[in-house]
Amino acid sequence: MSEISNFYCVGVSYKKADMEFRGRFNLSKISINHLLTEAKKNGFTSLVANSTCNRTELYGFIDHPDELIALLCKHSFGSKETFNQIGYIYRAEIAVDHLFRVGTGLDSQILGDFEIIAQLKKSFNQSKKFNLLGPLMERLVNCVIQASKRIKTETKLSSGSTSVSYVSVRYMLDHIENIHTKNILLFGLGKIGRNTCENLIKHTQNNKITLINRTRNRAEKIAGKFKLIVKDYADLPVEIRKADVLVVATGAEKPTIAKALIHSDKPLLILDLSIPKNVDDNVLELPNVKRLHLDDLSKMADKNIAERQKEIPLAEAIIVEVKNEFNDWLDTRKFAPTVKALKELMLEIEQQALDQQQKKHPDFNKNQALALSQHLIQKLTNRVANHMRESDKSEENIKVVQEVFNLNPHA
Repeated sequence: MSEISNFYCVGVSYKKADMEFRGRFNLSKISINHLLTEAKKNGFTSLVANSTCNRTELYGFIDHPDELIALLCKHSFGSKETFNQIGYIYRAEIAVDHLFRVGTGLDSQILGDFEIIAQLKKSFNQSKKFNLLGPLMERLVNCVIQASKRIKTETKLSSGSTSVSYVSVRYMLDHIENIHTKNILLFGLGKIGRNTCENLIKHTQNNKITLINRTRNRAEKIAGKFKLIVKDYADLPVEIRKADVLVVATGAEKPTIAKALIHSDKPLLILDLSIPKNVDDNVLELPNVKRLHLDDLSKMADKNIAERQKEIPLAEAIIVEVKNEFNDWLDTRKFAPTVKALKELMLEIEQQALDQQQKKHPDFNKNQALALSQHLIQKLTNRVANHMRESDKSEENIKVVQEVFNLNPHA
């Protein structure tokens, strides 16, 4: 049985779930901590939880995927019934393939969105803190990161706009005249909020950007970097009244912007980049308000999409190369304990033989003999390892070597 036969991925994504349904299964940082804590108590050895605006997924080595689905539903607002309608389960090689495609931007809502690999790295590191990133999962994770780096540098898959934060700014540039003179209010400075802020500075040349965050220190740190205005959370209604554009990138589980906060008759564009959505539907009752969700913006991805699609075969070829390296490593793991046990047996026989020779011959040069014998042992074990690596019958060969030399590598 393959070592990855019990590797599963369960999740929901933009492919079958809109913002509302994805929002139900979204996991906050606190929720992920609770989820990992429970998983550790329940005996999980490898588990990664990743939740972004486009997907929420759990990866783990387990006996049955229902264990992962139960954890996901318990620590989100999703239910098993809803998951059965919009969720997916991948296993073994298919789950590995999926993780590679997610981590390299091939499965992103905007093709080539490389923000996902940074989010995955954070998720991997979080699992490591809980001691939930076993050797096999860690190796797989590192291979995905390696493939992502290669695709980023060796292909043009990420050319043009490849993130929601950029697409939102691109929308402003294309649809708002004199954007550089407009009052832009950015509410929420998590990963997407920070990236949106940087893109606003870079592409709009607007110096009338105001930042509001529940934690003022974070806003001040970003504002100081770009010389922007910071206002307190309590000032939100006043600043909305001044704004021409409101970008909402908060991480709250319920809407933070509603009709009651908006006291202005001038046109207001609201871009909601949050999952779950943080702008209440009732804002649409106001005739001066236009609201766009993250999904709306993703459908407006830039005109370079066709060019990036041409890079897919190159990206997939890189994934195949890296996956082959991972599979070679998996094969090595099968016979490595047996080769190690064989080498230890040879070293034991070597020591006995050298001791006997030294007793029989007082002038015996033990160091010289030791160097020669260890060279031979290394040659022999390398030959055995190479044969097993290249053979189509490695499992049979492992059993033969164990029987011939009476080895028990797992003892």
